[in-house]
Order: sequence, then structure tokens, then C-alpha cells
Amino acid sequence: VTTLRVPNQVRVGGVLHAVVLYTLHRTLFVTITAMRPFRFAAGVRSTQTRAEFVEAIREVERLGYSSVLFSDHLVDQFAPISALSVAATVTSTLRIGTFVFNNDLRHPVVLAQELATLDRLSDGRLEIGMGAGWNVPEYEAAGIPYDPGITRIDRLAESMTIMKGLFADGPIDFEGRFYRVKGFEDLPRPIQRPHPPFFVGGGSPKLLRFAAQNADIVGIAPRVLPDGKADVRGCTLAGSERKIAIIKEAAGPRFDQLEINTYPSLSGKVTDQARPAAREVADRLRRRYGVELSE
Repeated sequence: VTTLRVPNQVRVGGVLHAVVLYTLHRTLFVTITAMRPFRFAAGVRSTQTRAEFVEAIREVERLGYSSVLFSDHLVDQFAPISALSVAATVTSTLRIGTFVFNNDLRHPVVLAQELATLDRLSDGRLEIGMGAGWNVPEYEAAGIPYDPGITRIDRLAESMTIMKGLFADGPIDFEGRFYRVKGFEDLPRPIQRPHPPFFVGGGSPKLLRFAAQNADIVGIAPRVLPDGKADVRGCTLAGSERKIAIIKEAAGPRFDQLEINTYPSLSGKVTDQARPAAREVADRLRRRYGVELSE
């Protein structure tokens, strides 16, 4: 299990096993003298019926997680906006959010209206995870052009600027490279002011710098290579520390207000059979990322 010495709060996406919780908890308390409390987030997947979904969401709240997060992929899973709406309805304290919206799938004006509505209907419990998109097969299957990373990040930047403007008071006029918005004023406003917290994560220096300067929660994740595969070499302790250094430099004085997000790429496992479990993890890494691990 990789441990991260992070000078701020850590949020972890996904349902975690005790070994991951303990390792992160122990490492951070040893190395940090002043810090915020932990927040833990859970992901809910593989539910097929409303009853299963509601049971899972209520269990996440009962277990004391801070938030439940939904991914945004064109696969056999519940769509995030609908899932967020139901999750808000069947809980009272659990925060709801995404990990993360693919910016290329929705126009920012449409998404802003949906999200402001969700924040109001959840009594101000929404967290907005935004990403530039990365899954090449999904783009190809849907006939959506997969632009270079720098283009997708620039488009994400414009989208977030528009959404923040729509969440604020008064009309917004915006003209950029990708979007043009004129005079929108009558959309709903979220309860959380000036807007619900934005989460942006990534692995490339450009995306990390953008997140550090524009998001409230910054996630450290594998960098996506031009072929759409994740570069897991950056998931080591040294690689994660380099990413945090980029975030700190780019954020400047606002670094102390940021939350730092991380997550286990694969679930931890509590077992007395360490070697077979390690082989299982190595096999999964090889299949998913094309990475070979030695004994």
C-alpha cells in the first residue's frame, strides 16, 4: 500500500478496506502537526435496481462517510445526475458529488442548471467533480472527437468559468474559443455560495496547475497518456510528492484552503495470504495499465 504524506486534508474515493484507512491515518498524523480532519468518500457501483441502489447509499451514510461520488462514463451504470438526485432524496447529511463529470459530454449552461437544481434540492450538499475526459474508446464509440489533452483542458477551463458565472448573481456574458454565452440570468442559483465546491484532479502538470488555481478540491491521479492509458509510474510516493509540489507552487497563498484528494487505484485487501493477494493486484495492474511488477 502506498502512503502519502500530504500537508492538508485527504479525501479518498471508493469503499476502502481497513488497511488503507490505517496506513493513511498513521502516516499523516506522524508527519503533519496541523491538519484538518479526514473526509472519506465512497463510490457506489454495480447496483441494478432502485432498491439495491437506495440500500447502498443509505449504508454509506450510516457508516459515516462524508460523501458519495458517482463516475461519468458511457457504460452500463446509472447516469450521474439521476443517481445524484435519488441519493439526495434518500439521505439527510451525506454530501453528494461526481468523480468526475466528463466536460465533453455536456454544455456548461445545461450542466450548471442541473447542478444548481441538485444543490437546492439537496439542501446544499453538492460537490462538483469536473474532468477533461480521458476514455478514448467511449469517445470513439459515441462519435465524439477526442482532442489533444491541452485542448480538452482549455475547454474545461472555459466551462468552469461559465458555470461559476452562472452560479453568481447577475447575467453572464462570455466569449471564448469553445463556448459563447450571452445574457443568461434566470437560471436557479445554488444554496452554497458563491458556488458548490469544485473538484478537479489529474496527473499532468498543466491540469494540476489549473486545479490548484481554480478548484476547491484538487485530486492527484495517474497522468493520461496520448493513447488514453494511465501512466501509473506517477502513482509512487515520489511521484505523488512531485504532484503535490506542483499544486503547492501553483496555488500560492490559497494552498492552505485547498483539500487534497487521493484514492486507491485498486482496493486494499485484509488477508493472511499476502503473496497470492499481491499477485492478484499485480495481475490487475498488468491487465488495466500494461505495467509489469516484480516480486
